[in-house]
Amino acid sequence: MKTLFKFALAGSTLALAMGTAFAQTYPSKPIKLIVPFAPGGFTDVVARILGQKLSLSMGQQFVIENKPGAGSTIGSDFVAKAAPDGYTLLMVSTTHVISPWIYKSMPYDALKSFSVVSKLVDSPYVLLVNPKVAAKNVQELIALAKASPDTIHYASSGNGSAQHLMGGLFVSLTGAPLKHVPYRGSSGASTDLVSGVVETSFAGVPNALAQVPQGRLKAFAVTTAKRIPQLPDVPTMQEAGVPGYEASVWLAMLGPAGMPKEIVTKLNSEITKAMNSPETKKALYDAGVEPSSSTPEAMSEYMVKEMARWGKVVKDIGIKLE
Repeated sequence: MKTLFKFALAGSTLALAMGTAFAQTYPSKPIKLIVPFAPGGFTDVVARILGQKLSLSMGQQFVIENKPGAGSTIGSDFVAKAAPDGYTLLMVSTTHVISPWIYKSMPYDALKSFSVVSKLVDSPYVLLVNPKVAAKNVQELIALAKASPDTIHYASSGNGSAQHLMGGLFVSLTGAPLKHVPYRGSSGASTDLVSGVVETSFAGVPNALAQVPQGRLKAFAVTTAKRIPQLPDVPTMQEAGVPGYEASVWLAMLGPAGMPKEIVTKLNSEITKAMNSPETKKALYDAGVEPSSSTPEAMSEYMVKEMARWGKVVKDIGIKLE
């Protein structure tokens, strides 16, 4: 028994030493950061800001690779099945904990199949409306939609996306019969919204800042409980007459389940430093998001709570995809 104990102790000590040594040399090659959404969207913008900063601080290139589709599950599945060595990472949004409630079957477990590295940012969404729509505010939009059912459409980055649920929550709370139009990414949705193919969309702040000041789109309301500094004149949804509407989108960095703790800790430390730098804060502010880094443990607990919260919203709205 003593001999077995010595072997076990030696084995655990060796594993710890190897893990520490690996962390000290990590990263020794480029790191692939998977964004499970199309280029140009809110998640992609943040990934490129953070990736550039981490490339400089960690001495290896963070290569952004977009793998959109199926409500972010295609890119997420790719990472879930990757080697847990810290060289394949994933940037997820709130959609990550929404998808399990929407899709009949999932190729991975949204919580158990991943190592949580850190929360990254929080962001409101903005109800954007094409100027051709004969409404000047949220209440007039609701009235117009009710007067002509299914003639007002809302675009999203895909079935089961955060944009989809933001619009679905609006429909649920107001009774306005807006018709959902899913796209393969927020960029396509934004293009068709500006051209008037669709009338409305719940979009990220970067999309709003790119279109509203130039008059190409109108901003009717933000989805959070407080107004945002980038669009101080735009009311909250509750101020606009939709009581109970409050929602935001977060981003987080994950890796495959089983990543060495030392690697997770090192990445978390580098992310925290990057997010607290004045340059990053300025870039994120300009992108319409607020830095919100966390420990891996705190984010893991938060994801469990968010999954329960959005599960209730999905059930209330009645969204279900195959």
